[in-house]
This record gives sequence, C-alpha cells and structure tokens, in this order.
Amino acid sequence: MPAALAPVLPSRYGHPGLSGHPGLTVETLDALDALELPAPGAGIRIKSDTLPGLESVSPGDEDSVWLYDALLGPHSADIVRYLGLARSTGGPVLDLGSGAGRLAVPFARHGFAVEAVDRDGPALERLESWARRIGPQVAELIVTTRADLTELRLDGDYRLALLAGAMVSAVPPRARPRLLREIASHLGAGGALALDYTAHLAPGLLAEPQRTWAFQVPRFDGIDEWVVARQVFDLRSMSERITYYTARTGKLSTERVVLTTDKWIVDGEHLAAELHSAGLHIEGRRRHRIDERTESVLLVCRTDD
Repeated sequence: MPAALAPVLPSRYGHPGLSGHPGLTVETLDALDALELPAPGAGIRIKSDTLPGLESVSPGDEDSVWLYDALLGPHSADIVRYLGLARSTGGPVLDLGSGAGRLAVPFARHGFAVEAVDRDGPALERLESWARRIGPQVAELIVTTRADLTELRLDGDYRLALLAGAMVSAVPPRARPRLLREIASHLGAGGALALDYTAHLAPGLLAEPQRTWAFQVPRFDGIDEWVVARQVFDLRSMSERITYYTARTGKLSTERVVLTTDKWIVDGEHLAAELHSAGLHIEGRRRHRIDERTESVLLVCRTDD
C-alpha cells in the first residue's frame, strides 16, 4: 500500500500521531477539526495492508476523483487477474459499475470490446475522455451505458461480465438475484461472471462494529488532502455506512467535504445460492486475508451449459 495511504492515529481527536506527520499542515488540521468528526475510541485503525470496505465510494464531485482512485489503488492488481480471465473467455466484456474506466480502458487497450455501465454520468464522461486521449483504436472499442445496476436491462451478449471493486456490495440484497439472472441470461455458452467482495467475519463485526481510519490521499496537483473515514456496520440490516470527512488545503484556501457511501454486508453462502439460482456455478474462488477479521474474496462463475 502507498505510504500516503497508511492509516494513522488522528491526534487532534485525543490520539498522538497525526499532528506530527510531515505531510499534514496546520491549515488541514484546523479544517479537520471544523468537520463533524467521529469521536475517538478503540476503533481507530493504525496499520493494515489495505483499507477494507473503503473501496467503492463514488466521486461526489470532480475533485473527489483523487480519493476514489486512492481507495481503489490497493486493489489495482485485479486488472491483471481479470485480463487473464478475458484472454480465456474472449470478448465482448461487460464492466458493471465501471466508474471512470479503471478496468474498461485497459481492456480496450488490449483489444477487447467493452460495454461500460455506471450510474454516474460524469464518471462515464471521464472514461470516454481517457479513451479518446489514447486514440481511436481504444475509443472505438468502448460503449458506455448510464444505468443503475438495480434496474439493469441488457441488450447485448457477452463472454465476460465483471462486478469488480466490490460492486456487488453496493447492490441491495433484494435486487441482487434479479441482477444476477439478467447477467447470466446475456452470457454466451461458457461465458463467465467474475466478482469480488469484502468478507467480514461475524466475530469481527460483533467485536468491532465501528471502525475509524485516517489517511492522506496521494495528489499531484498542489492540494494537500487528508481524510478521516468512519465505517459503521448494522448487523440487523446487514448494511454498512462509510462517511469520509475530507479536508483539502491549497495555497489560498481550504475546502471541507463530507462524502457518504452505503453498502451491504455480503454473506458468502447467500451469494452462492443466488448465483446457483441464476444459472451460474462457482468455478473458482480466491481468498486474500486482509486482517484477522476481514478477507477479500474473488469468485469466477460460469454459465450452466
């Protein structure tokens, strides 16, 4: 994980560590103090290889793209795995929850036709702009569709569908079976659906239902950005809310922004049953332990021939 993303203790909220960080300015500390920050407590996260559960926030504005990219950065290795899968299935590829093209553009650069689906219009515009800058050989391979995954209606047929970046956790459980059936019905024989999600072990959720992180966002535009992120789990509704308290300090001013993303806790057994009902079987499963209470799971599912 980039050093700038290493979680640190926010000292201004009663813990030593953050104020002594060489990248943190007095102005940014003051801006963070002015936000409605979470109270200090035992849930402060000090170190980890990644930031579990913080990977699928949608940009709230143009300037939030830096935060969005930073949160997805530790997961960037999935591009290689998904590309390898695409080479075995062939295209076209369906990228669901594509964002600004983190997967779609590299896939097109490798010669795959891609349909990128996202509900965020500005993100799709950034995707198209990125593809055009590379050249027509890439831009012509990408089709963008603005749609909410809960209401998805597909027209084409695909060899590979992707729900990457833990996008499946952004789909309400009531809407997930229909979405999976829709995807399966548009996969050709031998086609595959690949998805990943963050698996939170039940004992860990019970022991620590609230978690707080503080980290710096890597930026290269002269802005100093720090974030305190509060992650709250609700076991009754199997849901998760993450609030990002952000302070961005430039040469002349400081901007304070609060972003919130709501997700769902994915139960692996329920998801497997939903995949089976949709006509998909799990061909491969890859697990990566994040910490003693959390792991990342990657599933590769094939259509039932």
